[in-house]
Amino acid sequence: MSTINIVAPGPHVITCKAAVAWGAGESMVMEQVEVSPPQAMEIRIQVVCTSLCRSDFTAWQFHAIFPRIFGHEASGIVESVGQGVTEFKEGDHVLTVFTGECMQCRQCTSGKSNVCEVLGLERRGVMHSDQKTRFSINGKPIYHYCAVSSFSEYTVVHSGCAVKVSPLAPLEKICLLSCGVAAGLGAAWNVADICEGSTVVIFGLGTLGLSVAQGAKLRGASRIIGVDTNPEKGEIAKAFGITEFLDPNDSNEPIQQVIKHITGGGADYSFECIGDTGMITTALQSCCDGWGLTVTLGVPKEKPEVTAHYGLFLNGRTLKGSLFGGWKPKSDLPSLVEKYMKKIDEFITHNIPFEDINKAFNLMRAGRCLRCVIHMPNAKATLVKE
Repeated sequence: MSTINIVAPGPHVITCKAAVAWGAGESMVMEQVEVSPPQAMEIRIQVVCTSLCRSDFTAWQFHAIFPRIFGHEASGIVESVGQGVTEFKEGDHVLTVFTGECMQCRQCTSGKSNVCEVLGLERRGVMHSDQKTRFSINGKPIYHYCAVSSFSEYTVVHSGCAVKVSPLAPLEKICLLSCGVAAGLGAAWNVADICEGSTVVIFGLGTLGLSVAQGAKLRGASRIIGVDTNPEKGEIAKAFGITEFLDPNDSNEPIQQVIKHITGGGADYSFECIGDTGMITTALQSCCDGWGLTVTLGVPKEKPEVTAHYGLFLNGRTLKGSLFGGWKPKSDLPSLVEKYMKKIDEFITHNIPFEDINKAFNLMRAGRCLRCVIHMPNAKATLVKE
């Protein structure tokens, strides 16, 4: 169990450290920022641990909204609550989520979707409620990312974008389940619903791809083929369930032809985990006729349009998108944390103090990490006996 010291709650502005990105691709700068009190239906969180996700990295490189505080995979402690919040109280342990669950809109009540109409993916750098920011420096607004912005000692989120978790869950680990690992597991379990004995091919062996592999292994897939241009990932991937590794650079044939040959006509399931829309066609072509299913998870850096020959679909293939692995955050995450929190250690390749956050970006750029867990200095967890 983790114990955290937090400041006394109250409706005051907090001044704290945050890693601010002032321009695309520029190093984060540690700044003193002002964090406003939570407004109606919002909570202010003391971030304990956060991790760098590929989508943070992509947005930092290519998006145009600055200055900005990135980060969305995070665990923390509720410091204060806004008017109307009854679900949370000061001291609750929470995960932040980049897509919320209002539990009232058509999507939330359908039982068919996790794409909330009210608290869906926020792209403009502001809060869902009033389209304003909760961060500032000398009166100048600092923009949010995915309505979370966890690269800050304190942040404010809508109460629908946080999930209460057991106080016994290790906050320094479960932050990974607020995005990447959960997204991969859900793509395998919820979106694809992988069958026992099936053949799976995964394009891209980062955190997303490897969590898909773990999910496929737990579902009893007989062959899990990993595809990546980094040969170093071949050996690493075996620990996550990959049974065969293919480097496209090692073959004179297109990789989809290699896969169709070794699988006797194509895989039952393929997963695009790179964020390259051109690879979606390759993933489709790697599936078998009749029932082949391709799931796309990656966030594209550019060229968001998808093109594919209609014949692939006439022959029975299916293409599905996956947002957060189909999980409904409030409904599904608490039980996922309970069941899976002891299986995420393999994804944590680095533990980094907050002041070294730029090191995490450099490691991801070099392809030398899965997940870097970033530890906040004002929220050091100490292990105590239950």
